[in-house]
Amino acid sequence: MTLHKVTHVIFDLDGLILDSEAIYEEIMMAMAHSHGKEYTPEVKLKILGTPENESARIFIKELNLPITIEQCLEEYYKKIAEKLTNPPFMPGAKKLIKHLANHKIPVAIATSSGRPPYDIKTQSHPEIFDLFLHVVCGTNNPEIKHGKPAPDIFLNCASKFPDNPDPQKVLVFEDSPNGIRAGMAAGMQTVFVPDKTVSKEMTKIATLSLNSLEDFKPEMFGLPPFKDEKKVIC
Repeated sequence: MTLHKVTHVIFDLDGLILDSEAIYEEIMMAMAHSHGKEYTPEVKLKILGTPENESARIFIKELNLPITIEQCLEEYYKKIAEKLTNPPFMPGAKKLIKHLANHKIPVAIATSSGRPPYDIKTQSHPEIFDLFLHVVCGTNNPEIKHGKPAPDIFLNCASKFPDNPDPQKVLVFEDSPNGIRAGMAAGMQTVFVPDKTVSKEMTKIATLSLNSLEDFKPEMFGLPPFKDEKKVIC
């Protein structure tokens, strides 16, 4: 597949920048067990990358739980506030974000997370998250009519860059199949750093698939290569 030069970059958050998916899985497993149910890898894969309201709907439906979406989300947000105040970064994430910012490449975040959970997860690292020009949260956002795998969130996020770039000039980084499908549907090139539950076959839908952000070579998409790391923002 031919790779094309890009000028702007959009990142997903959970499982891509922040190593939060294991904590999310722990939360969902605990919620399932409290109702005598099991949170399986199959259910997790259906939920990955979806807005929180949709995640709750899928969770309740697949596990046949006797609770409402509102009750599910109330418990979910409570556990996030307890367990996700300072998740670690994924390998290579900080280096890549700093590198792009140092070279004046416009970067933004498009996450299915709601704004309150986003603030909880990122509050300890303003030195990284202040480098992003803007953040679009998909949950409870009237501007986002349809969540991932629909393209809405990425098109909306791209439109908020001051120069409103053509989607073909935007590169999306994602860790979920739903997110990759959304980026591709938006007409953007996509880099897939998949969750461990994603099959090899499913990674083929992306423009490029990597084991880690540490493996990313910016020059493949016409971006400044990693050279003098001493000049990178720290």
